[in-house]
Amino acid sequence: MARLLLVDDEKIARNLYGDYLTAAGHLVTAVPGVADAKAALSAERFDAVVTDLILPGGDGMEVLRHVRERYPGVEVVVITGLDKVAPAVRAIKSGAAEYLVKPVAPEALEHALRRALTTRDLMRENASLRQHVALLEAGQRIATTLDRERLSTAAADALESMANASAVMLLERDPSGTGFRSHGMRGLPVDLHEALVPQLIERLSGTRTSLSLDGLQVPWPRTLSFPAMDGDLVLGHAVLFHDSAPAEHHAETVGFLVRNWALALRNMGRFAAVEDLAYVDDLTRLFNTRYLHLVLDREVNEALQTERPFSLLFLDLDRFKAINDTHGHLVGSRVLVEAARVLKGCVRDPDVVARFGGDEYVVLLRGTDSGGALKVAERIRRTMETHQFLGREGLALKLTTCIGVASFPEHAQDKDHLLDLSDRAMYRGKRGTRNVVYMAAQDLEATPAERRQNPPPQQGQGG
Repeated sequence: MARLLLVDDEKIARNLYGDYLTAAGHLVTAVPGVADAKAALSAERFDAVVTDLILPGGDGMEVLRHVRERYPGVEVVVITGLDKVAPAVRAIKSGAAEYLVKPVAPEALEHALRRALTTRDLMRENASLRQHVALLEAGQRIATTLDRERLSTAAADALESMANASAVMLLERDPSGTGFRSHGMRGLPVDLHEALVPQLIERLSGTRTSLSLDGLQVPWPRTLSFPAMDGDLVLGHAVLFHDSAPAEHHAETVGFLVRNWALALRNMGRFAAVEDLAYVDDLTRLFNTRYLHLVLDREVNEALQTERPFSLLFLDLDRFKAINDTHGHLVGSRVLVEAARVLKGCVRDPDVVARFGGDEYVVLLRGTDSGGALKVAERIRRTMETHQFLGREGLALKLTTCIGVASFPEHAQDKDHLLDLSDRAMYRGKRGTRNVVYMAAQDLEATPAERRQNPPPQQGQGG
């Protein structure tokens, strides 16, 4: 059954078509002119309009344009006594579903209406299917992203476009797990975003359900929040701002996207934990040699393209074996951890500090030439020399270090050669006075063969 609007200035036609269509099971409203048609359309919802082309106070084309502009989804069938091609072409181009020439048998009109409505329903199903496919694809893109920046971009874009949001803000649980931070937005001015972040964090603290947020000083009348859950743990909140009431399936759409966002956040956390196991030294929590080689490959490639220098510092703790022999390996391990902290405190955040093995460390100084690297190495040497290790435990142990310096591209232009030269420079100091910094040179004596063939043990036995 369909709700139909019949527009025809001839009473006989209105009665004929109206009675037949009513008998066929449709609800029919019949009016004589354009003004009446517009009034009826504003008062009721119709599935289709049947209009004569020639009407008092206008014509059927005006009715067709009015329906197309204001009532999408309502089909229009045009009937006329004009047996000409031009009006038919004009009507079809303007969006008419059918064009029938009088005399029109009631059966033919009813058949045309059914065909138009069936086509409309198929188009709606196709559009719905396309929307569902697009939603599934968006969810898949979000769920399979393991890069935090790309994830926030994909999630915010999908929520903005597929939920028809005017603006979006994503709040993620911060690494400490004690609160939330903003990580991704769309459509928010920077000053408004900065003002909203603390308000939303306070409002959503402890919230595990979707909320309608009132009282915010924003230019949109509707603000909704949706939690991203992993079991009982809230991983984040998606906050959506709307100009008007959300569409019929808004909650389902947003819920699906937010569930995939939560899945990605959970996977990202697990991936980070696996990466931590793969690339971080168990004892010192510095990066390990596996990560060092990975980052050195990247740094060399980037430096070759940008011609930006970088440097390596190769460090070995002097006479560390004596600490192990005197105080035991547990104390030795704590000294290695404290040495790592001291070393980290002497370099910048972008620089990479790795435990090479045993009592050896390697520092990658990004964007630093040999002159700058020499200054950093000397700062590390002096800091190590004056530091009292395990002073809080009453031991106040003293340590010094030998440091070898090699720079790209000054001393070498590949990873292995650069590591070897920095190692040779460090070893030159070990064979001399110790507690010294040496710059790489091509004529430095090679390190012992067994040192190059066998990686240092994890518990340092350095001399």
